[in-house]
Amino acid sequence: MLLERKPAMKTLLMLSLMTSVVPGVAAAAPVTYNVDPDHTFPSFEADHMGLSIWRGKFNKTAGKVTLDKAVGQGTVEVTIDAASIDFGHDKLNEVAQSPDLFDVAKYPQATYKGKLEGFANGVPSRVVGNLTLHGATRPVVLQINSFKCMPHPLYKREVCGADALTVLNREEFGMDAGKPYGFSMDVTLRIQVEAIATE
Repeated sequence: MLLERKPAMKTLLMLSLMTSVVPGVAAAAPVTYNVDPDHTFPSFEADHMGLSIWRGKFNKTAGKVTLDKAVGQGTVEVTIDAASIDFGHDKLNEVAQSPDLFDVAKYPQATYKGKLEGFANGVPSRVVGNLTLHGATRPVVLQINSFKCMPHPLYKREVCGADALTVLNREEFGMDAGKPYGFSMDVTLRIQVEAIATE
């Protein structure tokens, strides 16, 4: 009888271990965060004939982030409304929206999709992905200068925030306006972003 019980006991033990492990696996699953459009502003700095630096930002952004701190993995997907470009100067905004630059009637959105990499203690140091802008897709690496997650005091869910930086050559995206006049094609892109965990 004892011999007959041993296989059954082993089966029960295995089932018990499985039920205790499965919840732990579920808890370590990637968390999805929705980009908070009220606290996310991709901004940029562009040269004006070597005389000054023009600064602007995009006012409308959407997207999501997935993050698995335990295994050091994550993804980023962001969509920017190109028509929301804002230099704080109406005439300059019109020029930026025109076919000479962003051509927002033809290319209304810019998108960025990438993977979080370079994790240390659950914190990524860069995003490696592709930016689609003005109908062209090019690889772009974002350097993450700061990254933090914490409980949101109002929404009672986790919120993560980051500050990221990269330098683009806008000519690679078919936007070479001003080049004959000595404009540098390099544009510094700075991204201030916050994202809140889904319910």
